Amino acid sequence: MPDQIIEIEKLTKNFGAITAVNELGFSVARGETVGLLGPNGAGKTTTIQMLLGLTKPTSGDIRFFNLNLQDSRRKILQRINFASAYISLPSNLTVYENLNVFGKLYGIPTPRRKIGDLLDLLEIPQVINQVTGALSSGQLTRLNLCKAFLNDPEILLLDEPTASLDPDIAEKVRLTLQNVQQEHGVTMLYTSHNMREVELMCDRVIFLSRGNIVAEGTPQEIVDNCQSESLEEVFISLARNGELKDFSELE
Repeated sequence: MPDQIIEIEKLTKNFGAITAVNELGFSVARGETVGLLGPNGAGKTTTIQMLLGLTKPTSGDIRFFNLNLQDSRRKILQRINFASAYISLPSNLTVYENLNVFGKLYGIPTPRRKIGDLLDLLEIPQVINQVTGALSSGQLTRLNLCKAFLNDPEILLLDEPTASLDPDIAEKVRLTLQNVQQEHGVTMLYTSHNMREVELMCDRVIFLSRGNIVAEGTPQEIVDNCQSESLEEVFISLARNGELKDFSELE
């Protein structure tokens, strides 16, 4: 049986009378890339926030590396990282200053060399001394990925990592993520609204609706089970109907 590096059991989050996540349960194997999908309000962001320890679950268990997040949060966070197209780093600091702060927090022994290597990897070495607030949205997205790679994480939580990128740079970012995954065996939990990207990147996908898992499997398995033409059609059905619709009914 593959090494289950992330294990979620009966994870629930209530906000008053609203249940944002309802007894969620899934696991992710070491080296696997899993897409956490669903329309806005499905519970993806709340789930990611609980996995990072930013939001306290109402109930349920989260384990990384067979360690309980509540008991071993510091040890776990040293081995994982997070990137999102929607997170802003301090705009008045230079790129180097921002990354150097995180390098020190992660205990990187030679942060300057590491920062230079990562900026080269993401093809933005020219911005190292620029003020972060002057960067384009695409450069900011890649800067966030540089930050996420600083501690050589075993697990990456990625929230829409190519959302603000043009097609050329988005393709380069996907290739970079795939190379990192293959060379270092990084495990990735991946949220995206780009279903073509999900098909390219993810070994397995989990569809959420109203805080519940409504489908789980490889992208092709889900497309086949829904008798759909594509994963995008499946997503649209879920967004419009709140459930996965059998497209064979339309024939």
